[in-house]
Amino acid sequence: MRRAMADAEVGDDWFGDDPTVNRLQDRAAELTRKEAALYVPTGTMANQICLRLHVTGSGHLVAAGAGAHVASTEVMTSAVLSGIAYRVGDPGPRGWMTADLARSLVEPEDPYDVEEVDLLAVENTVGHAGGTVMPVDELRSIRKVADDNGVPLHLDGARIFNAAVAAGVDVGEYAREPDTMMFCVSKGLGAPIGSLVCGTREHIREGRRLKILFGGAWRQAGIMAAAGLVAIEEGPKRLHEDHARARTLAEHVIELFPGSVDLSVVETNMVYVDTEAVGIPPLEAIGRLGDLGVGSTLVAGKVRMVTHVDVDDEGLAFALDAWRQIAADLAEER
Repeated sequence: MRRAMADAEVGDDWFGDDPTVNRLQDRAAELTRKEAALYVPTGTMANQICLRLHVTGSGHLVAAGAGAHVASTEVMTSAVLSGIAYRVGDPGPRGWMTADLARSLVEPEDPYDVEEVDLLAVENTVGHAGGTVMPVDELRSIRKVADDNGVPLHLDGARIFNAAVAAGVDVGEYAREPDTMMFCVSKGLGAPIGSLVCGTREHIREGRRLKILFGGAWRQAGIMAAAGLVAIEEGPKRLHEDHARARTLAEHVIELFPGSVDLSVVETNMVYVDTEAVGIPPLEAIGRLGDLGVGSTLVAGKVRMVTHVDVDDEGLAFALDAWRQIAADLAEER
């Protein structure tokens, strides 16, 4: 990637004439079977552009699952940038939207309901639930609900390539259903920065305007897009390795702390550890891991660990040694 970045042919993406950015956008559109794509700095910006494309104005709602990234981490961003609020429902233990939930969220509760839903948003993989994978058939059923109710569908596909690999399908099978979608070339695919908005040519024309309004215009972005091109061509080939390491990590943590991990939701590259179940607050566990050189984060009240291109077998062993040390320390303290 760094060689590709150093050798990148660049222009000025503000004016749409950076050739490397344009190649990345064309390739993203091809992979997702959409008419066009737009390269932006972050996943949040990508989602917010898509939401704004569909929501007609302040006081209108986006329907999403409780805990979805757009309706949690991005909820204030949506309000500030576009006056968007959310109608949310509990998607259940696996976290992904179901057709039944989608139907209950988009249909008016009574004939005089003033809550107008302009958009149905789904997420795959589902980050807050542990990186779980929505089946393609469920997304197709949700598409039908959206069509029946005249509501467009947006897919937060930040890790959609992880979902496709885990489900054993081409990413285009997921991408054909939503009106708009985004995916990150960072995260599992391994680029240092960037996400792609994918949709119709009209979506992307307006999306380019919104990108500038939201402060996302950049100049010689081909330097970063070059890494994105490597990411989408080479990254999916090795995602199964991340998934296998996450599974191994989860299995070993369970041996040390029985009941701390739900193996049924370890489907991709995330492991969520319920340290409260073994008597240690999650922030304390994160601090202890950090002291031992292992980075982790707090999500949904649990310790989240994510495997990725920079975590090899040696790194996995290092992380497991840290958990073993914590287990030994706790036993001694008690």
